[in-house]
Amino acid sequence: MSNSHLIDENAEVLPVYWENDRLYFLDQTLLPVDVVLEEQTTIEQVWVSIKQLKVRGAPIIGVAGAYGLYVGARGHANLPIEEFMVKLREMAVYLDSSRPTAVNLSWGLKRMISVAESSVLSGLNTVQVIGRLKEEAEAIHRQDRELCRAIGEAGSPLIEDGMGIQTHCNAGGLATSAFGTATAPMYLAHRQGVSFKVYVDETRPLLQGARLTSWELLRTGIDVTLICDNMAASLMASGRVDLIIVGTDRVAANGDVANKIGTYGLAILAKHFGIPFYVACPSSTVDLSTETGDTIPIEERNPEEVRSFGIRRTGPEDVNVWNPAFDVTPAEYVTGIITEQGILTAPYSENLRNLIQGT
Repeated sequence: MSNSHLIDENAEVLPVYWENDRLYFLDQTLLPVDVVLEEQTTIEQVWVSIKQLKVRGAPIIGVAGAYGLYVGARGHANLPIEEFMVKLREMAVYLDSSRPTAVNLSWGLKRMISVAESSVLSGLNTVQVIGRLKEEAEAIHRQDRELCRAIGEAGSPLIEDGMGIQTHCNAGGLATSAFGTATAPMYLAHRQGVSFKVYVDETRPLLQGARLTSWELLRTGIDVTLICDNMAASLMASGRVDLIIVGTDRVAANGDVANKIGTYGLAILAKHFGIPFYVACPSSTVDLSTETGDTIPIEERNPEEVRSFGIRRTGPEDVNVWNPAFDVTPAEYVTGIITEQGILTAPYSENLRNLIQGT
């Protein structure tokens, strides 16, 4: 592959490619118009790609961060092992600063550091430790694919013929290594011949639902209808929605979930209309060290994302803007959490702890 190139419109599209010791990200900021891969050659480039949402979605930025740390590490193979480990920890902190809300990034980086530390204790030298980091990044990538399929298998029985399913933002194949989290049950049900409709919220201000989710579901032949975010209540009132499945970037120990801004409102509407509201995620998204959603750090993004719609300015240049990327949905609004181990229900504090202690 070259440093940047278009993907054939009929080819399988993945957010992260790892080929011949080279790392590529699909530039999701260009979708759905252009499908472009960009090689990541430095840790600084990986940081920017994560920060700018070229690669985004909680599970896949855990994978991207792991590969990014390896990309950074291999440039320091000449350092003595003690100096290398200091540098490695610095690089992990640096990468983790790119997106503070999604716990998977921190999880992947901590896992990489843990492997490096155990390798040093085993007597491996710098070059050998770098080799182990490569193996671990590949293992994280492979395991994410397996987890997504397992999430799909756990959640697909929720989907029945004739259902209308609503989702928010993008918790699809573009946010993971395969299948997605929220969309994994949809993909598997579709393959099993179940007929259903999916309603996708556009998800302002960056339109991940419109640009990404509707695009990837449409490519697979799933019946998709795109709506504006402010149409959700009317859609539910019309009786067309039987089930809501969203993803999450972090699950607190009590079952509160942080997801793309607008998810909280969707959950409140779902409770009002009596519609089951499920959250799908791998167990790595559960953060038992965060007791409640009140302490989840919420990323605030560039005001220009709200002052403009694409390249067109839609608000005054000097108007104040509040632009949180995520909101927190209290556990009381969550019908169940779909994981690779099955569907968890309340009491979440107990069941999430059992999930993590058993993995």
